[in-house]
Amino acid sequence: MKQIAIIGSTASGKTSLALDIAKKTDSIILSLDSLSVYKQIDIASAKPTVQERGDIIHFGIDEVYANETFDVIQFIDCYQRAKKFAQNNKKNLIIVGGTGFYLKALVEGISTGIDTKNKLDIPKEEAYDILYNLDKEYMEKIAPNDTYRIEKAYSIYTQSGMTPTQFFKKNKKIPIIENLQIFEIVWQRDDLRKRIALRTKQMLEDGLIDEVIFLEKTYTREPNCMSAIGIIETLEYLDGKLTKKELEEKILTNTAKLAKRQNTFNKSQFVENKSSNIIENLNSEILKFFSL
Repeated sequence: MKQIAIIGSTASGKTSLALDIAKKTDSIILSLDSLSVYKQIDIASAKPTVQERGDIIHFGIDEVYANETFDVIQFIDCYQRAKKFAQNNKKNLIIVGGTGFYLKALVEGISTGIDTKNKLDIPKEEAYDILYNLDKEYMEKIAPNDTYRIEKAYSIYTQSGMTPTQFFKKNKKIPIIENLQIFEIVWQRDDLRKRIALRTKQMLEDGLIDEVIFLEKTYTREPNCMSAIGIIETLEYLDGKLTKKELEEKILTNTAKLAKRQNTFNKSQFVENKSSNIIENLNSEILKFFSL
């Protein structure tokens, strides 16, 4: 069994490339997308349709409902299940998506021994301030409104009695995948923005607004996934704060900002065993890798 990762910013063509490669290399696919894990969030997540998936087995798609939690531990479980399936069925494994944090957890490992599902018992702002005063270096990497990561850091502190920096220094991470070959799709910024614009328009034509109406009616606005790009702007539109044109433009702008953050993360976090190229050249590179 061979396994690779295909990464790149949102709208870079990762999904279509992975599907094409999977057909040619007898591979299954593990989605590396933090929104595609949710059932019924189909348009906003831009997950491949059932028709697009065809006979290719996918993991990491439609794993939980919108009102259920999903974190990096569950993603690693998805990987383990996908790997076992691939091995048992003599197939290759393609990991593909834009959630670089999940991929980083696979190649670097995660520290264990802490129940990171504990909710805050004090206001988020207070927890952030406490941790910032104790561990400025670590907390400067976390935004003050990032509830998920603040909860994790606070759980480490309250359960271990150590700051996150101290805890991670003492509890070394063990890679879950070693020597994973990573292929990164790169685009010129203007070209990528055009692709994002086209996809945004297509999402609206495919029924994004109706999907969000259904999600809000079914799950309310409380779940974390309801603040995802595409959903949060549509809720603003439904509140009468945006026109349809402004809705499209705001999704485009926020998606472009996300793409920039993803590219920055990929460049800084994944250096070894990585090949970066335009999508056409990457296709042949990946096929060559599988033929070795």
